[in-house]
Amino acid sequence: MCKSPGLNMSNENAVLNTTPSLSPMFRLQWEEVQQAWVLLYPEGMVKLNGSAGEIIKRLDGKKNVLALIAELEKDFDATGLQSDVLAFLEIASKQGWVKA
Repeated sequence: MCKSPGLNMSNENAVLNTTPSLSPMFRLQWEEVQQAWVLLYPEGMVKLNGSAGEIIKRLDGKKNVLALIAELEKDFDATGLQSDVLAFLEIASKQGWVKA
């Protein structure tokens, strides 16, 4: 799997203001058989857990990470999701799934 430049996670404030999107080499798709979101890429597929799917499907390259977190907290009637979202985005960035 090719790793593309992703988010610079060394500065949390800068990350919160970035507008990440799915890397062009990946396609997000709902897999009915697996009842899960998956990322498709030329060499295969990555099955996402529920939280990862909810984050990835909201990455439109228009809203920043702060807005993404606010949307997730509103939609799931939750608070304190920032650290979890940032941790996932760090993993997704290192894997090349997400670009800034």
